[in-house]
Amino acid sequence: MKRRIPILPLLVLAFVLLATSSYIYSALNTLFPSTGIPHFFWVLTAVIFVGFGLAISRRHKNAEGKLLLYAAHALLILIVAELVTIVFLIPGDLYSTIVSQPRSYNWTLFSAVIFVLTVFLFLYGMIIGKYRYTVKKVTLEFDDLPPLFDGFKIVQISDVHAGSFKNKTAVKRGIRLINAQHADLFVFTGDLVNNKAEEIKPWIPEFSKIKAPYGQYSILGNHDYGDYISWPSPEEKVQNLQELKEAHRHLGFDLLLDRHVSIKNQNEQLILGGVENWGVGFGERGDLAKTFQHVPEQAFKILLSHDPSHWETQVKNSHPIVHLTLSGHTHGMQFGLEAFGIKWSPVKYRYAHWAGLKEENGRKLYINRGFGFLGFSGRIGIWPEITVLELKKKK
Repeated sequence: MKRRIPILPLLVLAFVLLATSSYIYSALNTLFPSTGIPHFFWVLTAVIFVGFGLAISRRHKNAEGKLLLYAAHALLILIVAELVTIVFLIPGDLYSTIVSQPRSYNWTLFSAVIFVLTVFLFLYGMIIGKYRYTVKKVTLEFDDLPPLFDGFKIVQISDVHAGSFKNKTAVKRGIRLINAQHADLFVFTGDLVNNKAEEIKPWIPEFSKIKAPYGQYSILGNHDYGDYISWPSPEEKVQNLQELKEAHRHLGFDLLLDRHVSIKNQNEQLILGGVENWGVGFGERGDLAKTFQHVPEQAFKILLSHDPSHWETQVKNSHPIVHLTLSGHTHGMQFGLEAFGIKWSPVKYRYAHWAGLKEENGRKLYINRGFGFLGFSGRIGIWPEITVLELKKKK
């Protein structure tokens, strides 16, 4: 079935682009009067928008296609760069209006530099940032950690989204960095693919190199169930999920679906549980009670749960206590700032706590920023994360 072209959204987008581009065009006329640069800007803007519209009209069922990918990213960069530049232009123009002077050339030039820097920032995120793997080391103290697990190290990654990868050399470097942490236990907290099991198949030889002495464990995320695309039949969707579960086995990952395992060190143990995806607005499949069924109340428990809203809604108030929950899902929206004591991302307006460590009611939650990327083919300020969690017994 042929998809309809979304005419109304395209018209709204065209209006917004016309308004912002007109303002930028006026600034270019201030800087480069009597030259072809302002007109070239209009031509470039038109080419990008027409390319996007053409890509929308020709998009294949269940696939974005290269034209749509490139056109959408070009349009995103253009609109964001224009909006950021306008934020700087407006104060200068208001001042010029108040004092009845022509638009300031120097202020306009400064705003143009901001435009160029914004474009380069996005290009950096798309070329380098999305593969800028960062190791974050976290020490977690617990009163009731079994003594033989004092110093136990867990490496966590999340949100691989294998269908988005293009640079095998960069991904292999990330996998080497995972193994270089020499963790005792490896866990993966969901979203192995964007939609289809076939996306992970070319990467199995690489990700299967991830090893840890106490094993490799995984769960599913909301994208792993194939809910976001149309399937020719319900049977094919079921088959896709079965193939994805098989892929976890080929990777050497023990898939925990509403069940737990015992991680033993001599006569002491940790209980590691994993739930099917449970998230507000993203499917509530997981069963926490079933996951830790028949587990002694006093046992030290770690939970893998893809969506942090599960922790906020159920886990942090659960009984018996789940000591540590490891999640992902947010990606930090792949855009934000974590520097100079600032921690900000637009995703905070959806998830109050969207990355890193949180503690409440004696329970701890750690949200990994994701190993891969989805939608926007890049990362700006929120780099792909490899988490190293060291468990310590509180003295």
